[in-house]
Amino acid sequence: MKLKGAEIMCESLLRQGVDVMFGYPGGAILPFYDALWSYPQLRHILVRHEQAAAHAADGYARVTGRPGVCVATSGPGATNLITGIMGAKADSVPMVAITGQVARTAMGTEAFQECDICSIAAPCTKRTYLVMSAADLAPTIQEAFQVALEGRPGPVLIDVPRDVQLEEVEAVFPELEEITVPTPTAEVLERVQQAARLINEAERPVIISGHGIMASGASEPLLALAETTGIPVITTLLGLGGFPGNHPLSLGMLGMHGMYWANLAVHQADLIIGLGMRFDDRVTGKASTFAPHARIIHLDIEATQVGRNVPVEVPLVGDAKTLLEALVPLVRHAHRPQWIGYIDQLKRDHPSLAIPPSDILQTQHVMTSLNELIQENPESVVVTGVGLHQMWAAQFLSFNRPNCFVSSGGLGAMGFELPAALGAQAGRPDATVWTIAGDGGFQMTLQELATVTESKLPVKIALFNNGYLGMVRQWQELFFDNHLKDVPIPGPNYVDLAGSFGVPAMRVTDREEVLPALRRAQAHDGPFLIEFVVDPNTNLYPMVPPGGSLADTMEDPLIKNGG
Repeated sequence: MKLKGAEIMCESLLRQGVDVMFGYPGGAILPFYDALWSYPQLRHILVRHEQAAAHAADGYARVTGRPGVCVATSGPGATNLITGIMGAKADSVPMVAITGQVARTAMGTEAFQECDICSIAAPCTKRTYLVMSAADLAPTIQEAFQVALEGRPGPVLIDVPRDVQLEEVEAVFPELEEITVPTPTAEVLERVQQAARLINEAERPVIISGHGIMASGASEPLLALAETTGIPVITTLLGLGGFPGNHPLSLGMLGMHGMYWANLAVHQADLIIGLGMRFDDRVTGKASTFAPHARIIHLDIEATQVGRNVPVEVPLVGDAKTLLEALVPLVRHAHRPQWIGYIDQLKRDHPSLAIPPSDILQTQHVMTSLNELIQENPESVVVTGVGLHQMWAAQFLSFNRPNCFVSSGGLGAMGFELPAALGAQAGRPDATVWTIAGDGGFQMTLQELATVTESKLPVKIALFNNGYLGMVRQWQELFFDNHLKDVPIPGPNYVDLAGSFGVPAMRVTDREEVLPALRRAQAHDGPFLIEFVVDPNTNLYPMVPPGGSLADTMEDPLIKNGG
């Protein structure tokens, strides 16, 4: 059967189980878009900027576990994908980006909209492919999806010249290969036994659970490990939901804006069990002072991450689910009343979730009410931008299921919230998807309100308007002598703006209005925006100061110890 290259691309995507993609057409990718006419099974969502296509693919991947697909033309279309692609690389999210390229005869001539996107994208991806023959498209696409998923997941880019998309060849599709998890070697299993011995000997252990727990589907063995050993579980930002937030052993998030008690527990621990996380700087604070009394077990699927930032006594390289299932039978049942009692006392003495008294609406008030809705509707998905609102969401919202919290962690890309939410909604059409946005990040990608409306994606938008780049303002206030430089960020009338895109909206300024507004948005059959006008001067605590250790965690000066 002879097919054009563009048709082979469509057939290959269908064989990979793709049902939706996010993109923006242009000259070098037009043959592919023309072929989509014959493939209605491939839903294409037209974004308003290519960066949004990559963020949407990211959001889709995180809630489904399948690679998100984004599409762009050559030149600026391809380069506009890079921020979202790098975000997926930093957060280990499977993604396949497809870009058009100028015709083979024009390559290297500085033709219109030509750029070497493979070289540009190489540091931001697991692999890039420049496909120079239509006959290579089917095997390349199959390999790209496999690479995106296997090992540490991440993004892959496929660049296809325009004439390759038009080239007609005999179509041969390779058989699909199932991705299998390698069986642990004898050496790895010996280290699992060593880890079990350390766990059984420890008096003050803590587990730090990261995004890798969800990537490997390891939430159940993690729960079994914690309940068997009585070890409290702390999560990274992207690990939220991998362990039930309402579990008695859950201590919430640690790190720069983590819970005071979580940070102090890590500082006092005699054993750290790091699972599917990287010990990055936002988690450790000053690395040389991290967990000074602890021996460290570190499990990660990528060998280069183990021992990279902190010294590790027991390195475990492999799939988290497989290795935890091997570990759980080796550990002893234990209760740790003294250790848990110490942590409970920290919680009483240092109430990290106390809200300072104020007559002005606080973001924390809104998060508390939104958490009510999430507990009533546990299938809800929350997608955040980056900044103060992101951290307050991580602190105040409790996620009891995996893959219900989506945020830009490693790259910290402002503008992530709305496009990633529309991608998550496309991936989980039956779920209520909330996007929590700051007024700064929202102004970067607010054009995607048009995408939400046109594509009938009922995303609920909680927009926090404090008139500032709030996180930057706090840093300037605390660490730059209150030199507030270019952090006020006036915006449009957000209610009118949303209405102009066909999105119903309302403004909330009083605490009593918060929960009714949230319920109204949730009940609305379609997208809905609530602008919460919040205190512009509220700072985010707890906070580890720059260059500080977890033991230096700062508390809100407006809240006395003990509440």
